[in-house]
Amino acid sequence: MNIHEYQGKQLLRQYGVSVSTGTVAFSPEEAVKAAKELGTDIVVVKAQIHAGGRGKAGGVKIAKNLDEVRAYAKELLGKVLVTHQTGPEGKEIKRLLVEEGCDIKKEYYLGLVLDSSTSRVTLMGSEEGGVDIEEVADATPEKIFKELIDPVVGLTSFQARRMAFKMNIPAKLVNKAVKFMLGLYKVFVEKDAAIVEINPLVVTGGGDVMALDAKFNFDANALYRHKDILELRDYDEEDAKEIEASKYDLSYISLDGNIGCMVNGAGLAMATMDTISYYGGSPANFLDVGGGATAEKVTEAFKIILSDKNVKGIFVNIFGGIMKCDVIAEGVITAAKEVGLQVPLVVRLEGTNVDLGKKLLNESGLNIIAAGSMADGAQKIVELVG
Repeated sequence: MNIHEYQGKQLLRQYGVSVSTGTVAFSPEEAVKAAKELGTDIVVVKAQIHAGGRGKAGGVKIAKNLDEVRAYAKELLGKVLVTHQTGPEGKEIKRLLVEEGCDIKKEYYLGLVLDSSTSRVTLMGSEEGGVDIEEVADATPEKIFKELIDPVVGLTSFQARRMAFKMNIPAKLVNKAVKFMLGLYKVFVEKDAAIVEINPLVVTGGGDVMALDAKFNFDANALYRHKDILELRDYDEEDAKEIEASKYDLSYISLDGNIGCMVNGAGLAMATMDTISYYGGSPANFLDVGGGATAEKVTEAFKIILSDKNVKGIFVNIFGGIMKCDVIAEGVITAAKEVGLQVPLVVRLEGTNVDLGKKLLNESGLNIIAAGSMADGAQKIVELVG
C-alpha cells in the first residue's frame, strides 16, 4: 500500500526525522490559506499522486506570492498528470502539498528496501539525488552505496556514519545525517514498510539535513496491525477493480491486455500469463483466487474480470490441491449466469474433484470450451479472442 508524500512526512515527523514544513490542500482557497500560514517568501505547490517523476511532468510549482499559489493550485487540481510511473493514462490530481521553500545546497538520495537476495533490509545512499535513481543505477552503479542491516542489531550508528561519508555529506553535518538515517530505519521497521525512498534528501543553507520528498510503500500483509497506516489509504489512487478484489481477499492487478485470467496460486498466474503471451495473446489481469477460495470468492472474481470492458475472453486455469475443482466450477457457473456471459470462456481444470468439476461445467448449459492443458487452453483463448 502506498501513501502520499505529505502523509509520509507526517509519519517521519512523528519519529523525529527532519522534514520540510507544509500543509495538504484540496482547493485553491485552502492552498492560499496554507501559504499564508507558512509566511515564507517562496512557496512550493506540489501535486499529490502515487507516482514519481512529478517535477519533470510539471506537477511541482514554485510560487513567489499568494496570487501565484492560487493560480498554480487552479492549474494543478483536476489535471491529469502523466509521468514515467503513471503510464500514458496518467493520474488526476485531487490534492496538493503546499510547503515552505527550501534553501537547497545539495541533493542526495536515501532509501531502505528489503533485499530478497540477502533477506535483509538494505540502506541505499547516493550523492546523485534529485534525479531518476534508476538511471544512476544503470549508468553509474558505483555511485550507489549499500549497507546490509543485521535484523538482530538493526542499523548501527557506525553504518549510518559510514554511509554519510560515502555520500560526501559535509563533515559538520554527519551527525545530523546519522540521526536522520537511524530515525528513518526505525519508521521502516516499526511500521512494516516495504520501501522507503527519500529523494531528495537535502542539505540546506541553514545547515539542516531534511527530507524534501518521502515515498512510502507498506507490506499489505502487515496492515492488520497498523490501523493508523491503513487509515491513510487513498482509494482514489487505486484501481476500482483492485479495491473490490481486496474486499474478498483476492489478489488482483489490472493489466492492459484483453484476456482475463483466473487461477489459483501466484506461480500458476505468472505461468499462465507467460503462456498466453507466448501464443500471441495479452493478459488483461493477474487474478489469484488463492488456495482456500469459496464459491462466493470465485463468483466475485469472475465478476471483477468481466467488469473490465477490455476483456474479450476469459481463461480459467485451476490446479486443485487445497482448492477443489468443483468449487471453482460452481463459482464460474454462478457468476456467468448472473452477469450474462457474452465472451469466450476456456476452462482448464486439474486436481482434486476434477471429474465433478468438469461434470458441473458440462451440465451448466454454458458455452464453455474445455482445455486439456495450460498450453492448449492458452492457444484456444488466444485464437477465440483473435
